[in-house]
Amino acid sequence: MTKRTSAKYKIDRRMGENIWGRPKSPVNRREYGPGQHGQRRKGKLSDFGIQLRAKQKLKGYYGDLTEKQFRRIYGEAERVKGDTGENLVGLLERRLDAVVYRAKFVPTVFAARQFVNHGHVLVNGKPVNIPSYRVKEGDVIEVREKSKQMAVLLEAVQLPERDVPDYIEADHNKMTATFVRTPGLSDVPYPVQMEPHLVIEFYAQN
Repeated sequence: MTKRTSAKYKIDRRMGENIWGRPKSPVNRREYGPGQHGQRRKGKLSDFGIQLRAKQKLKGYYGDLTEKQFRRIYGEAERVKGDTGENLVGLLERRLDAVVYRAKFVPTVFAARQFVNHGHVLVNGKPVNIPSYRVKEGDVIEVREKSKQMAVLLEAVQLPERDVPDYIEADHNKMTATFVRTPGLSDVPYPVQMEPHLVIEFYAQN
């Protein structure tokens, strides 16, 4: 399990963007970064800085993955045929915690990781407690019977701030979701602009 080392909203403040589109994000009130130097006027970012920021934003969005995890996923995306940026997004969206979040079983990506870790999720009828488990097209993800009345679950289903994307079919009465297909960048409902091509440039040069 990856330990979350920084408060999730710090990522928002550092980026100056509400990367999950959450109404509670402090960026909705103040767009400067955290800490005593947060209000300093920012200089123009170098190409490296722009690429690094794009990587931090995408990595942070999926629950602040470790650099080792993220680089490994990038390596896989590079080896598969096709556009590396699209492949990277597709691999990230196939993570079990990402699917649980997209299906609106939980309110946040961080809650999704914890939800999977604590054994509340079945994949094709079998318990899976590894958030990075890679879901395949046609897999059925469901909430364990004993967990279906959890408050976090009932709260998440009612959230008006996001919809279930069309590459996942969710049934909130049965608390099941089917992973229909691997999405491309344009299919994923990111609240802010993600730039995987800059992430690819970052790793290509560093």
